[in-house]
Amino acid sequence: MEVVPAWAPAVGFTLLPHAGGLLGSNITKREIPTWYETLQKPSWCPPNWVFAPVWGTLYTSMGYGSYLVWKELGGFNEKSVVPLGLYAGNLALNWAWTPIFFGAHKMGWGLLTLLFTTGTAAATTASWYNINKTAAYLMVPYLAWLSLASALNYRIWKDNGNKKKPE
Repeated sequence: MEVVPAWAPAVGFTLLPHAGGLLGSNITKREIPTWYETLQKPSWCPPNWVFAPVWGTLYTSMGYGSYLVWKELGGFNEKSVVPLGLYAGNLALNWAWTPIFFGAHKMGWGLLTLLFTTGTAAATTASWYNINKTAAYLMVPYLAWLSLASALNYRIWKDNGNKKKPE
């Protein structure tokens, strides 16, 4: 008798990245009208409504990619330590950005976090490539978005310093 349905790992891995995104969205929703809207942003800054569907799509893609790697390597074992460990580190950094940038209003630390996030995403993608090329390709849009996010974070930091919420 099968204890875990065959589809459960695919769903679990695919949904996992969304957990941190959902938790972070509480901070973001609170800070957009009271702080983020007061910041000077470049003309190429995407409108606020773009972020949720983009992140939802990226989280789904990277989550499913992690499932493909897990499945290809036969689950959690010595072969999966590096590729899934890099991915776990990347998720932790990704989830940390929102409380740092939006919660603490530390734009410079947010940028540093994003740069480490981008580095671990690149390392994750490279480690996945020889395991499952589809999984690695699913990370490419995430890498592109992180590049845009890093440039945007830098520009906002440069143009605003560490501007606090108006009292």
